[in-house]
Amino acid sequence: MLENNTISSNKNILMDPFERSINYLRISVTDRCDFRCVYCMAENMTFMPKADLLTLEELYRLASIFIECGIKKIRLTGGEPLVRKNIMWLIESLSDKIGRSNLEEVTITTNGSQLKKYASDLFENNIRRINVSIDSLDHNTFKKITRWGDLGQVLEGIAHAQEAGIRVKLNTVALKGVNDHEIPSMIRWAHSNNMDMTLIETMPMGDIDGDRTENYLPLTEYKKRLDSEFTLTSSDYKTGGPSRYYDCKETGGILGLITPLSNNFCADCNRVRITCTGKMYMCLGQDDSMDFNKMMRGNASDQEIINLIHKSINLKPKSHNFIIDENHKKPAVDRHMSVTGG
Repeated sequence: MLENNTISSNKNILMDPFERSINYLRISVTDRCDFRCVYCMAENMTFMPKADLLTLEELYRLASIFIECGIKKIRLTGGEPLVRKNIMWLIESLSDKIGRSNLEEVTITTNGSQLKKYASDLFENNIRRINVSIDSLDHNTFKKITRWGDLGQVLEGIAHAQEAGIRVKLNTVALKGVNDHEIPSMIRWAHSNNMDMTLIETMPMGDIDGDRTENYLPLTEYKKRLDSEFTLTSSDYKTGGPSRYYDCKETGGILGLITPLSNNFCADCNRVRITCTGKMYMCLGQDDSMDFNKMMRGNASDQEIINLIHKSINLKPKSHNFIIDENHKKPAVDRHMSVTGG
């Protein structure tokens, strides 16, 4: 355990002040997206200046140093990661480290819009699992939620990913009065098509031109409805993320619940996040961060970067401060979800 802001002498172990092993890095490769999901973004977004974004080579160097420090799993996110120009170079470069370093897996979270184009290349570069965000199987509701999305394009992309040999898990943000009525049928559809599914509570991040309290659905309460339709038993299945998983007897599939608000998952947190500009957030729901941008663009040595990584991990908080109710309508943090990638 690190104490008094000292740096661990073992660069291959990242341990936070609460004795949680940090072995999972999420990298938001871009804050840009070809959708404008209502719970994530405003419709007219102001994105980061492209000059502020780390190059893919800089992201690769930083990720490589994190791997040297003990990171075993990397998830690439956005925004939409597959809209980043030349993203396959970074995926190929990172995946080449699997089995040759501490790195065990590279995964991606995507909205599915670009999967038809990239599915085969992803599989050829050791991507074996992806998460696809999809919040409705009704074309009109999907368009209402994503503003710019095309459900048919996403479903076609999922089919291509599965045909390529990639295991797909669906991520669905549960929204009261929007998609809550169709979630049971979505679970049946996902499981019947060999896809697990995770439900996620909307998170109070960034100004979205609306009131999140109107659509916030506490999953600890919604599970009671699911229990009336399915036999859900706690599962030993784990992916390294924050989901609590359940086996669904009727479908034979797995259902995950991510409940940052109604029942937070911080006790087992094993991850940190790097933004596309090189800023490291030790917690999704806190504003504290460390900026690696100047180090990456200066003459900082690998050891200097390693030292800052360990210093940053030692500042990781015990839990987030997410609150959402009638008295807390403003975002808990100003940055949008797309900045840190969830």
